[in-house]
Amino acid sequence: MARIGFIGLGNMGAPMARNLVQAGHAVAVFDLAPSAMEAVPGALPAESAAAAARGAAFIFTMLPAGPQVRDALLGTGGVAAAAPADAVLVDCSTIDVATARALAAESGRAFLDAPVSGGVMGAEAGTLTFMVGGDVAAFAAVEPLLRVMGRTAIHCGAAGAGQAAKACNNMMLAATMLVTCEAFILAEKLGLSHQALFDVASQSSGQSWSLTTYCPVPGPVPGSPANRGYAPGFAASLMLKDLGLAVGAAQAAGVELPVGEKALEVYRRFVEEGGGGKDFSGVINKLKR
Repeated sequence: MARIGFIGLGNMGAPMARNLVQAGHAVAVFDLAPSAMEAVPGALPAESAAAAARGAAFIFTMLPAGPQVRDALLGTGGVAAAAPADAVLVDCSTIDVATARALAAESGRAFLDAPVSGGVMGAEAGTLTFMVGGDVAAFAAVEPLLRVMGRTAIHCGAAGAGQAAKACNNMMLAATMLVTCEAFILAEKLGLSHQALFDVASQSSGQSWSLTTYCPVPGPVPGSPANRGYAPGFAASLMLKDLGLAVGAAQAAGVELPVGEKALEVYRRFVEEGGGGKDFSGVINKLKR
């Protein structure tokens, strides 16, 4: 069994760490909120991120954004300096591509950017998808642990490739969710029931994950956030963050994203109007207004 450090025990990090503990691994955990460490029974609470990293073969971070990841890894008393020379640093946060590449170059350790898809439900069930950038040998070493926390782990390329895949994937998700919401709103106005539209589209060319797994109206998919008052799931504020990363990366690369930029505008308004804590599929209620 592996010795693991895990830093960042929020809605995603805590269930991921729990799955590692339940698989029999020795996991040292750290979070700025001491109560968060209590949410991972069987783990060893650490007094700092560096303490969690000492002696660990693998150190996972799951933090809000690039600045927090950089500080945790490279700040004073940070993880990279405390970790063994042969440790693998695995950042599962969603951050910008440039920061991921910089951390790979500056950390002095094997570094993988490994953002996830699947939301809180996937983290709890151990069915996440990991999109990984970095050294192939480091990926091979950590892959068994990724498969404890997820169903799929895909090596996407060199450093930063995992974040690039996440940005592209979530931009697609945001856009398909918006047009799926619009389709249900139109169906209502035309006198078509939610179930009838779902039955047709889920078996024909309108099929998508946004429809069949995360249907934005109550009823057709019992497990979707729409049946829980749009409790996340994947919060709209996080979708807004991911869209911002995608559009920012596109601007840096000189790529135009007319649909992605429109999606960013819609989600920004939804969050500004108080929807940030709702599931991103809850944007249907804004579109109805």
